Formats: sequence, C-alpha cells, structure tokens
Amino acid sequence: MDKIVILTGPTAVGKTKISIELAKALNGEIISADSMQVYKEMNIGTDKITPEAMQGIRHHLIDFLEPEEDFNVFEFKRLAKEAISDITSRGKLPIIVGGTGFYIQSVLYDIDFSDDYDDTELSDYKESLNKVLAEQDGIHKLHEMLKEVDYEYAAEVHENNVKRVMRALCFYKETGTKLSEHNKDQRQKASPYDSFYFVLTDDRKILYDRIEKRIDKMMEEGLVDEVKGLLDKNIDRSATSMQALGYREIISYLDGEISLDRAVELIKRNTRHFAKRQLTWFKREKDVIWVDKSEFKRDDVKIANDLVKRINDKWQIMN
Repeated sequence: MDKIVILTGPTAVGKTKISIELAKALNGEIISADSMQVYKEMNIGTDKITPEAMQGIRHHLIDFLEPEEDFNVFEFKRLAKEAISDITSRGKLPIIVGGTGFYIQSVLYDIDFSDDYDDTELSDYKESLNKVLAEQDGIHKLHEMLKEVDYEYAAEVHENNVKRVMRALCFYKETGTKLSEHNKDQRQKASPYDSFYFVLTDDRKILYDRIEKRIDKMMEEGLVDEVKGLLDKNIDRSATSMQALGYREIISYLDGEISLDRAVELIKRNTRHFAKRQLTWFKREKDVIWVDKSEFKRDDVKIANDLVKRINDKWQIMN
C-alpha cells in the first residue's frame, strides 16, 4: 500500500512553508491540490508558489495549463494518481498540498465517478440550463434550482461555481440521487493508501486577518494588470480559470460594473466565505488530524517538526 501525506486547510492558513519543511525532512515531493494554480500566467491571484520558495522541492500539477483550457476533478484524479506512482517509484514520499477538498477526496478514497458525470447523455437538459444561465440573474437562478433538489450540496458550493452547480443538477436529473448523498457514500470507502490527513486550522479572526492582508498584497503586486493581461488574450469570461476568486471580481471592475474598492471588498468577503466552506468540508471528512496553529504559536518549523515526528513514529514502527 503506497504511502501519502496530505496537508490541507482553509485558504491563507499557511500551508506552503510547512509543506516545504515536510518535504525536506521526509524526502518528499509535493502534488498541488489547488484547482487554479494549474494555470499559467495566473500567479498573483492564486498565490502561486515561486520557484525560489520551492527550495529545490519538486512540485507537480502547478503551472502547466493554458488559462483557456478546462480542468476538473476527473483530470486532477488521473494526473495526481500518475504523480503518486511516479514519486513512489523513485523512493520518495508524495505529499498532497492544497485546499480543494473535493480534489483530495477524489484521490484519497479513489472515488468512482463512472459515467454519472457524463454530460453528453444530458445534452438537452444542459441546453435548458444554459438558457437559464443566459437570463438576467441566471447564475443565481441555477443555484436556487440546486437548492430545491439538493440543499446540502448547494450550501457548500458558491453560486459562481457554475460548472459544479450544473454538474450537480445534471447528476440529480440523470440518477435521481443527490450529489451530496453520493459524496457521503464515497467517503465511506476505504482508502487504497496508507495516509496521514492533516488539516491546519487557526483562530477565525487570525485567519480572516491573514486573508485580508494577502488580498491587499495581491493588489499591490498587480492583480489588476494580471487580469487585464488575461483578458487581452481574449480568454472567454466563462472559462474555468476566469471563475477563480479574485479574477471574477476584478473582471467586473474592468467591465465597469463595480468600482475597484468594491471589487476588493468582494474579494475579501468571498474569500472569507470560501474559507468557511472549506472548514465545513474538512469537518465532514473522516480520519483527519486537526492541527491548530495557535497551539504552536504559529511557528511553522515547530509545526512541521511535530508532523514529521507523528509520521515517523507510525511508519518506522510499521516498517
């Protein structure tokens, strides 16, 4: 049974430095579980790790797709499993790092999507959903439709995540089963991996303060210019990449729909809400090990050393 380590938690909790320390101590390589850091030219808004910050640690599934390309959980699962096999074959430890819980779940429990997500079988229904989407307030209407058939899933997916909203509606239409119920069933599966599943957390006020400071830093570093550059390449505003937090709000500003101050305010608010939904997701996962950063006075090296000790205590005994 292959070994993997997962290090996750809400956005801005501070995963990067700890993940690098883990990789250095455990002869590991990092697999990113971030749905937007896969895209090239989207560095500031995704808080993508720089080559210097990697400190020589190899990273997988970062910066390899063009912004106009699609990316989803199917592709992530396939590529992540390939990376795990590759890393393991070279005698190194795969460390999955990122905050996209659905991506992590897909690999850890080897979720079987089978044909349930095959949109081609539901082309007529999808066409009707696209017509709703094209209406005024269409995004909100689709989310309200999802609330009617699967309130639990709607509560964890932001209405701007149109692809996930539509996928859940199609899933229900095709199977008569709520996607939230499907996910619960899949969570009960035994993992094919011998794993540690660490979830970093922190005081809510501290976390929200980190979010706001990070966004202020993104603005100073040139987030507006980064988004302008993407739009100058005529990337469709409905592309997966353009739905990313921070990008869609800046696009609204550039389109003259809102002021820059309002865009920044929305980015901060929406990111706080996103962090809250992430925590809700991880609380439902089984076998997670919660790591409260406040208990270590937010010392990343101390946290990393503690995690390394836990890992070595278990796997050295087993070996």
